[in-house]
Amino acid sequence: MSPVDRRLFLHINWSLLGLTFLLFFLGVLNLYSASGFRMEEGMAIYPYYQKELIWGLIGFVGMVMIMLFDYRHLKTVAWPLFILTVVLLLYVLFMGKIAGGAQRWISLGFFNLQPSEVAKISVLLIGARILARDDDKLDWGGLFYVCGIGLVLAVLIVLQPDLGSGLNVLMIMGGIILYRGIGTHILKTVAVIIPCILPLGWFMLHDYQKQRILTFLNPERDPLGAGYHIIQSQIAIGSGQLTGKGFLGGTQSQLRFLPEKHTDFAVAVFGEEWGFIGLIILLGIFCAFLYQIVLCSRDAKDRFGAFLAAGVFFYFFWQILINMGMVLGLMPVVGIPLPFVSYGGSAMVVNFCLVGLAMNVSMRRFVFKKG
Repeated sequence: MSPVDRRLFLHINWSLLGLTFLLFFLGVLNLYSASGFRMEEGMAIYPYYQKELIWGLIGFVGMVMIMLFDYRHLKTVAWPLFILTVVLLLYVLFMGKIAGGAQRWISLGFFNLQPSEVAKISVLLIGARILARDDDKLDWGGLFYVCGIGLVLAVLIVLQPDLGSGLNVLMIMGGIILYRGIGTHILKTVAVIIPCILPLGWFMLHDYQKQRILTFLNPERDPLGAGYHIIQSQIAIGSGQLTGKGFLGGTQSQLRFLPEKHTDFAVAVFGEEWGFIGLIILLGIFCAFLYQIVLCSRDAKDRFGAFLAAGVFFYFFWQILINMGMVLGLMPVVGIPLPFVSYGGSAMVVNFCLVGLAMNVSMRRFVFKKG
């Protein structure tokens, strides 16, 4: 092992790595319970947790591969990946696999690729590359340019339709922009304009999306329809009380009252089985996980690396905030999974790869001078 390789190994963020695996194994354990349902003959378990282990292994390999090369080389692949992502999203719109009323996947036989997950990596890389070019704060031209890049991906995703992922792409780009800094006059103007034009978005939503927002404001208006998810989720978490019902002891989940319990509402299963204390511990682990990514960005020795790690932070931050808020009934249901906890092959691989990207930045903070 060369001196440089030895230094890289010594500067691995072991805390971030440990927290990542802790979240992954808690997610698999929770998914094992969420995959079960009670029958007269006993408990039956769907193999979701087994598939998640496989995707976790693939994601780990991807994470290690990303950690091995210098992240600065990603500048050269940012634009090609953006173009490839646009092509994949266009392909999905016309020839994608339809499931659950949405056209979001490309069937590869053994695996369904979800290009919206690739878009989250693409917007992160292209945003970091563009925003790291100079030290000046963004003017209006630069702001429109970088926002337009994110908007192209977001619009193609929303057309699938997948409002949650489309908003997530925009929020990742917006987070990197705020981290970089914009002029005060621009920030004030945007703060005034956005609330004024936001209501116009109502007329662009599909009927079921409007229904979700109305149901969020009053779940009881349609308790057996659009409000069913939120109501059952709140019942499940509330029934867990302080310490929960124990592993495999949930009734709302095991008796199949709770819908989408292995994907968007996986944390409701966790809350029912481990209670308020368990949810607080899970939230604490996520906060520690996010804090370690913040340290990766703070200690980066170049602007591109700092923006990459910041983008990784916002990728996870928004998904954690929105998913937990959705499950608790504090936000509308938009179909955003909880990282490492909700079931999903594409999402799991992306989660591990982005952790690897943040660790890549952290490992190389002493290899070259700041610039």
